[in-house]
Amino acid sequence: MDSSPPRIFVNDTTLRDGEQAPGVAFSFDEKLAIARALDAAGIDEIEAGTPAMGRDEVNTIAAIAHAGLSCAVMAWCRALQSDVDGAIAAGVRRVNISVPASCIQMHVKLNAGPSETAARLRRIVAYARERGLEVAVGFEDSSRATPHDLALLARAARDSGAFRLRYADTLGVLEPFGAFEAIRRLSEATNLAIEFHGHDDLGLATANTLAALRGGARHASVTVLGLGERAGNAPLEEIAVAVAQTGQFATHVKIADLNDLAASVADCAGRAIGEAKAIVGRDIFSHESGVHVSGLLKDARAYQALDPAALGRRHAIVIGKHSGLAALRAICGDLDLDPESEAMALAEIRALAQRTKRAVPVDHARRIASAFQEIISARRADSRVWP
Repeated sequence: MDSSPPRIFVNDTTLRDGEQAPGVAFSFDEKLAIARALDAAGIDEIEAGTPAMGRDEVNTIAAIAHAGLSCAVMAWCRALQSDVDGAIAAGVRRVNISVPASCIQMHVKLNAGPSETAARLRRIVAYARERGLEVAVGFEDSSRATPHDLALLARAARDSGAFRLRYADTLGVLEPFGAFEAIRRLSEATNLAIEFHGHDDLGLATANTLAALRGGARHASVTVLGLGERAGNAPLEEIAVAVAQTGQFATHVKIADLNDLAASVADCAGRAIGEAKAIVGRDIFSHESGVHVSGLLKDARAYQALDPAALGRRHAIVIGKHSGLAALRAICGDLDLDPESEAMALAEIRALAQRTKRAVPVDHARRIASAFQEIISARRADSRVWP
């Protein structure tokens, strides 16, 4: 019996939803470079953009579609023939056709009800299929739709030839238990593959995506660094590492590539990566607390469940207000400090960190320790001369 975890597929929408983050605008060259980096990192599918944005966007999508990537390349379309035609002009083989799923969005965006929206979906999916496109259907605002309406739309998508459904928590209103139940119900209503697209308005996009996978989804929609509308989306790096770390699922994502990928996208987006950003933040493998450092130096597993080597990184000891003698000795092992100079140096380092509200650089901490050792040595030499 095969005991390996079930395979899930990672669908990245950094170039579409990610670019919708306020102030983010990728150039042609940046989009192409990001697409290649995503492909090299093992992403299964890239949502390359929205043809309806115009000729420049179509040209960019076309360049990505013809870049010889191993992953699938998809264009995002509204349920309009003109959008599908734009995708065809871009040369993609796959589209995501999006329709509103909640009554409020059906009314606001289409001035229609569920039956009319389902009929529209049938027409446009059939139109795309007749022109040789593979079609996934996205249900916008799924989390505020009724199960009845979702089932109605799912049947329309299936009957007209779609191969996958996207359940979108567009406003980020779900919590993990609700995400699990929603996907479980949708799985019972359709035999189509299900993708989950979660927004992070409540800070739950990662948790909701993992719960949706447990509920039956096999495709996770993500963006690098969680870039996207408002609070953003489920971050690629968090989902990829979380499923690997928990062992619940398997992906083809190359974990070791995620740091460089995040840095590249951050640079293109003009956004700094938060120091404590999960998985790719500068400080996530840094330790200051004396108790933690002492345990870490004896066995890294004592205070580090995620192996930094998997990400091409290593842990770091930070010297600051909460540091203890174990940390000081670790950075000053070659200075042959005695207990008195150690205690004095540690007190001075803690006081300096308190005043500056910053960690003390290792070189500076070593200089402090060395200076106190010289003071103690000189004092003892004087005491021998002048008894």
